[in-house]
Amino acid sequence: MARIEVPMPQMGESIAEGTVSKWLKQVGDTVERDEPILEISTDKVDAEIPAPSAGMLVEVVVEEGETVEVGTVLALIDPEGIELVDTTPDKALEPDLPSGPKKITELPDVVEPSPVATQTLDVSQSAEERLRTRSTPVVRKIAAEHGIDLANIVGSGHAGRVTKQDIVAFMESPGATGGDPSTISEVRARDGIPIQSEPSSLWDSFYKEVQHPEYPVRPADQVEGMDKMRRLTAEHMVVAKRIAPHVHSFIEIDFSVIDRIRTLSRSRWEAQSARVSYTAFVAWSVSRVLRDFPMVNSVVSGNNIIYRGNVNLGMAVDLDPGLIVPVVHDADHLGLIGIGNKIVDLARRARARKLMPDEIQGATFTITNPGVLGTVVGLPVIPKGTSAILGIGSIEKRVAVVTDQQTDTDVVAIRKRSLFSLGYDHRIVDGADAARFLSALKEMLESFPEDA
Repeated sequence: MARIEVPMPQMGESIAEGTVSKWLKQVGDTVERDEPILEISTDKVDAEIPAPSAGMLVEVVVEEGETVEVGTVLALIDPEGIELVDTTPDKALEPDLPSGPKKITELPDVVEPSPVATQTLDVSQSAEERLRTRSTPVVRKIAAEHGIDLANIVGSGHAGRVTKQDIVAFMESPGATGGDPSTISEVRARDGIPIQSEPSSLWDSFYKEVQHPEYPVRPADQVEGMDKMRRLTAEHMVVAKRIAPHVHSFIEIDFSVIDRIRTLSRSRWEAQSARVSYTAFVAWSVSRVLRDFPMVNSVVSGNNIIYRGNVNLGMAVDLDPGLIVPVVHDADHLGLIGIGNKIVDLARRARARKLMPDEIQGATFTITNPGVLGTVVGLPVIPKGTSAILGIGSIEKRVAVVTDQQTDTDVVAIRKRSLFSLGYDHRIVDGADAARFLSALKEMLESFPEDA
């Protein structure tokens, strides 16, 4: 039975690498499935990584203190616990694994190795050749089903590793075995491989590694390298702007009703140890309005649109310096107090670096609040993997023309108001959609239900 790889997991959409903090298990130890075997840390979260399979830990590839990219193989587990890898400095007789970290471009889609996963490798093979022939369980399964020799395929993955896209493209090439169109369509559908009419390098140019221009340094300048958080944020923002055509719409919100509710409810909330900020009112309202605007809670995926089944609100938190976006999952199922307490808890633990990996993943819509620092209005960047972001401007007393309900006449009054901006992906959200969304949000906030 083939050994199971333990890869560096994707800890968040904007996190590209992690550091092995501590190994909880040593080579030769037996492990149970889902038992923590090591601790990793990133700029945003620290977490324990569970074993993907029961068995024996037969090799530790990345040592404590090393920082590697997402997808790098950290260790190997033998499900049968039979073979123990020699851990002495002499590695000349190791036939099946290269030394040093091994980067894979795709995480395995299954943890159970297929019968074709075991391969006999020549001792004379180079490290990169051995990595290439390993591939992933899904790729090896497709190759076995259709009688394809992976050595005949030019891989686009790390060290020439063959990906799912590579093997399907090979099957579609003229004269290739296993290239029946109906079979290929079945493979694409089963294994989640996007269907496109013809290859295109457009998205490769969008997603390729970000290269920042360099400038000359002047005598009075001071040069400092970006820390990991700033570097990842910079890359994420560039990619997000490359892909999504950003459009922004604005609306002004009157907080008079919300102010009255906060005043009347303050003592009751204090008795419950609840903290309900203006942001909590906005988050509660957004979570309800999103139900009626599925396109704002969706994402473009290739030539498809994914309409998310959950309302998961990303809430931007200022770390000074740096930024992190923890997520309130299923926010539309929480009450006002529940959302308020959740926002406070996530912000507190974000600043203490105590968030769990799943607490910074899965956002379907994002809220950022630069207004707390006095910004009148902002034009935020849409996070990758979503189609919209709401920016809350400063909530301040302003002179406004309002209608006196008793006399039905216009009067000048001082009201607490704020400008909201909605940034949206124009591939899927039209200007009229954004206008209707903001109008519904305005109506919800300005006539906020007291029993929320």
